[in-house]
Amino acid sequence: MKVGLVGYGKMGQAIEKILLDSGHTISKIVNIDNTEEIGEITPENTDVVIEFTAPESALDNIKSCLTNKVPVVSGSTGWLEHYSEVVDLCNQQGTGFFYASNYSLGVNIFFKLNEQLAKMMNGLGYDSSMLEIHHTQKLDAPSGTAITLAEGLIANNEAKSNWVNKPSDNPKELEIISERVDSVPGTHDVTYSSEVDTIKISHVAHSREGFAQGAVRAAEFMVGKVGVYSMDDLLNF
Repeated sequence: MKVGLVGYGKMGQAIEKILLDSGHTISKIVNIDNTEEIGEITPENTDVVIEFTAPESALDNIKSCLTNKVPVVSGSTGWLEHYSEVVDLCNQQGTGFFYASNYSLGVNIFFKLNEQLAKMMNGLGYDSSMLEIHHTQKLDAPSGTAITLAEGLIANNEAKSNWVNKPSDNPKELEIISERVDSVPGTHDVTYSSEVDTIKISHVAHSREGFAQGAVRAAEFMVGKVGVYSMDDLLNF
């Protein structure tokens, strides 16, 4: 598999190592120093692009690759208001697009546990809340993973109507508290509390490797595929 890496920060470098260790080839690396070279990524030299960049550049990067008919696996956050635009472009160009807010296989299992627990807790008198902790280099809050968890909870539990990224006394609001601590890859807690007990589910990442492994598996999955996919498709959920 020939892979183009768009974005070469800590995540991009972790993905590169797994790709090379797995016997794949890096066809092109595009970062902030050579952004103009993204147009050189074509189906002739690249099977799939893995894109992890900043919110302000992600949309243009994704659109450039799709326009060139190269499938894209993206993990960038902060651009999803344009998601339908990307889906339309992908379909128009007859290529493939894969998006996930988090590529950790464990986190995606956690997403499903969260939805199931939210259904089970309906009408039982528990109040729910969330906590997410990340390294200090992560400036956006709440995390994309926390938002996905919040949306899954709200869709399956009638007690909450919306989420807020602050303490809240409104029983209809799902409170998400965001903390930034040195050297924490990512922790997400979903808690249900009542007067008599507390139920909590938690996912704690130990390194970036789990996220990188999932991105590589998604890239392998996308080779030769047309259409829009997610981790549900990869994991057969």
